[in-house]
Amino acid sequence: MSPMEIIAVIFNIVGVWLTAQRIRWCWPVSVVAVLLYAWIFFEVKLYSDMLLQLIFAVLQGYGWWRWSSGRIDAGKVHVERLRPQEAWASLALGLVAAVTLGALMHRFTDAALPWLDSLLTAFSLVASFWAARKYVASWWLWIVLDTAYVGMFLYKDLLLTAALYAGFIVLAIYGLRAWQRDLLRQEAG
Repeated sequence: MSPMEIIAVIFNIVGVWLTAQRIRWCWPVSVVAVLLYAWIFFEVKLYSDMLLQLIFAVLQGYGWWRWSSGRIDAGKVHVERLRPQEAWASLALGLVAAVTLGALMHRFTDAALPWLDSLLTAFSLVASFWAARKYVASWWLWIVLDTAYVGMFLYKDLLLTAALYAGFIVLAIYGLRAWQRDLLRQEAG
């Protein structure tokens, strides 16, 4: 456990908590976290996750823009339902990306876990896109992904990061419940 990992964990916790609270400042806070983790993942040869963190840095800007231009009540964005056809299309695209990235990492790098890392990376992009679009379903996907990430980080001996992702599961459950409750209020009002 390095000082950089400790700082990255702190920024990640704050960023996810702000996301669960639907406070748009989650996006710039998360930029710091993802850039720190890009370096950490490079050091442990989780190259797909390193690339994911760099893509996340760009997606943070998209999320910031989407949440800044959306409807807001008391400083919080309105959440939405994910349409089934968009869900299936996103998941299919995620699978294609996972297989493509996995093949590239397996063939051209010394990645530690090319297939699992690529699968989690691709579907993390789907979950991030859904979160930026304010879809409640993003939390369900994060719960599944974070559970798998815990196992991968334990295997790579990133114990603090594994603990962080276990905490993300708890925060995702909290975010899911909060967003579901708020969606019901929005639809009733």
